[in-house]
Amino acid sequence: MTAATTSHAAAHESLRHTRCRASSGCTLRLIRCLALCATFALPLMACSSTLLMTGAPPASLPQAAKLTEPAAPVTATSDREHQRILAAYNGSYDNSHLEALLIDTVSKLVAASERPDLRYRITILNSGSVNAFSLPNGRLYITRGLVALANDSSELASVLSHEMSHVIARHAAIRENEARQAALVTRVFTDLGSDPETSALALAKSKIKLATFSRSQELEADAIGVEIAARAGYDPYGAVRFLTSMGRNAEIRNAELKVGQAQSSHIDPRAPDFLSSHPSTPERIRNAQANARQLSKPRTADRDRAAYLAGVDGMVYGEDPSEGFVRGRRFLHPRLSFTFLAPEGFTLDNTAQAVLGVREGGGQALRVDVVRVPAEQTLAGYLTSGWIDNIDAPSVEELTINDFPAATATARGDQWMFRLYAVRFGSDVYRFIFAAMRMTPDTDRTYREAVGSFRRMTLAESQTARPLHLKVVTVDGGDTIERLASRMATPDHPLERFRILNGLDLRDGLTPGDSVKLVVE
Repeated sequence: MTAATTSHAAAHESLRHTRCRASSGCTLRLIRCLALCATFALPLMACSSTLLMTGAPPASLPQAAKLTEPAAPVTATSDREHQRILAAYNGSYDNSHLEALLIDTVSKLVAASERPDLRYRITILNSGSVNAFSLPNGRLYITRGLVALANDSSELASVLSHEMSHVIARHAAIRENEARQAALVTRVFTDLGSDPETSALALAKSKIKLATFSRSQELEADAIGVEIAARAGYDPYGAVRFLTSMGRNAEIRNAELKVGQAQSSHIDPRAPDFLSSHPSTPERIRNAQANARQLSKPRTADRDRAAYLAGVDGMVYGEDPSEGFVRGRRFLHPRLSFTFLAPEGFTLDNTAQAVLGVREGGGQALRVDVVRVPAEQTLAGYLTSGWIDNIDAPSVEELTINDFPAATATARGDQWMFRLYAVRFGSDVYRFIFAAMRMTPDTDRTYREAVGSFRRMTLAESQTARPLHLKVVTVDGGDTIERLASRMATPDHPLERFRILNGLDLRDGLTPGDSVKLVVE
């Protein structure tokens, strides 16, 4: 949930009212999308990125770092897509060390490619997710989460050369044409409300599956990318190492979500992970190994690990607290000064426009966002003002939550029951939308308890809410993997996360003098 740079009003300008008819199935479709958004990223571009059409005004978005000129002219369409990507991933991430590293890497790769005449513009996205993708005009995108996962310049080069290969082979142009023919942006939105562009629930409508590159195109980009990286002087086995780490990272994410078979065919939480639009990881690794063996023997090229780790030392890891962050079931937003605890069993996902959640099994979902309600309008009046239909009039109730005025009501869709809360917090109204396929008294009680946890953060909480960072440390003589992993500030699976973060498998050990990454407060 995005905070304002100048005021709460500016932060929430793009969140407005929406009209949604539960009786016609609109709300049902909304919650299906809401639950899916909360648990996993739908594949968007070549490399399984996600794009949220948030509708945030372009003027409010951070500007991307210009590392080179684009490979093709920037059109109004491509610029709009660029702005949407920035909105989806909390803008660009400014880090002069990383930018210098990327400039150097891309320059070497371009010079070694079949098309040294093409130029690229790369943006580091301010997101902890592991993603990289490209646009037809040569815009390359890489998240800081992916940068954090890589362990040397050769691994990073393998990702960038893969994306450049899509541009060189015009895969992205093919994908763009397919997406244009589908006219996805407007058509998906039309049945969700009469005014979707001003919808306060725009985020739940916005994660759209675009046409992905074919299996053959992905394998072709892998092969071209490995060859380009090798010609540029990078270790061609970097792709093997990074694909392995990426697969292990996806596995641990799926494990922590603990999402099983859906209780309904309408919500399928069997999430396509980061790798879902690619050939399977083992197949890609086998192909990457075969491609690399044709170019050099393992471990014969310089990985430039020391310089790479120096570049990532101190970078933000995971969520950026300036936009709010999740700690287990708790969400905290220091800049907006509020916090709440989701019901037991919920997995939360903080996005640019809302906090989304889904319960294990997929039968319950949650959305928390903010709307502007005139001071003279009662909250009970707001709940019944028509932004959602089929409100149960006798259920409307005004109450107080931790000294904040509030109101609640229930509504019914075709297959979902909704518990709605509106809480006035300063000049804003925070809206909690709970959905359950089967609403029981116990379920309803857990929703009331969750909203009851909504409160103002203390000064101490706000001051101590700092982002996690990567810290590069030198292995001492007495250090073990287990000992260093115990210093990880990650909330769960510290040992496995330490191994993945440092590209270590179960057979690997540590040598005194090695440099490794830790996640610290």
